[in-house]
Amino acid sequence: MANVNGMGTVFNLPNFAGQLYSSSPVVTPFLNLIRGKAVKTDNFQFAVGVEYAHETATQPAISETASVTAPTAISYVRSQSTNVTQIFHEKVSVTYAKMSNSGRLSGINTAGAQNDAPNELDFQTARAIEKMARDVEYTFINGTYQLAGSSAQANKTRGMLEAAGTVIDCNNAVLTQDFLNSAYKAAYDAGADFTDMVLICNSAVKQYLSIIYGSQAGFNLPDSRNVGGVNLTTIETDFGALRIMLNRFIPSNVLLGADLSCIRPVEEDVPGKGNFFREQLAKVGAAEEYQIFGQMGLDHGPGWKHFKIINIA
Repeated sequence: MANVNGMGTVFNLPNFAGQLYSSSPVVTPFLNLIRGKAVKTDNFQFAVGVEYAHETATQPAISETASVTAPTAISYVRSQSTNVTQIFHEKVSVTYAKMSNSGRLSGINTAGAQNDAPNELDFQTARAIEKMARDVEYTFINGTYQLAGSSAQANKTRGMLEAAGTVIDCNNAVLTQDFLNSAYKAAYDAGADFTDMVLICNSAVKQYLSIIYGSQAGFNLPDSRNVGGVNLTTIETDFGALRIMLNRFIPSNVLLGADLSCIRPVEEDVPGKGNFFREQLAKVGAAEEYQIFGQMGLDHGPGWKHFKIINIA
């Protein structure tokens, strides 16, 4: 049944007996992994890092005579990278009549059946919060950067796929170990540390990884002779270990390598209210109406700490 854009009433929000399930993914593994490192800001534009670079390393050739005179100074120029917080905003609206009719059931009415969502306002609030969490998860991975120039323009936070500085293009070829090794090497050469790196992928790429590494000699021998299959959770590379995260919000033709050591959410509180709060809206009739409001962005650190493989067949 299609969701209702607008106020919930007795007739557009029927009650049913039975176990509640969501047919949409509500798991947010990336947000869950980094939410404990959240920091606060009071400016919607915030720094994700200040960088400088050294000259190419060389062997000095300085004679005794030359050393009498000090060399020309090298002044190191710094540059700043920024991101923004953006608004996440939902409304909950339920009529008094709908709230009063929690015992009116649609569908199969077996004796003793009960409405599994007896408090419609609480149910709709919980679903709105789930939606916001899903939107944050999607944005932190897929978000494209936009800095608002006026109150009529939206700030949009940059996600990990746009932030990743090292890119390997499969050009619609099947993912192979050569592509993976090229990505690991390119990321390391660009400066990635591999100290707390996680590979984020969808189901198709996860199966590719299990096939690629599961075929290695000795890997596919189970502890028990009545167990089969491969579930790859960690990859050991020449540059460090990579954990694997399944995520339904990343495109199926992309593999993302994200260094968690420099990633954190950035929250922007409303004074006296906090962040992601529910507050009642002004009464205009026989209904309960609330808004849920939050502001959050992603501090992804320097782009060279992350990599991605794109256009996987």
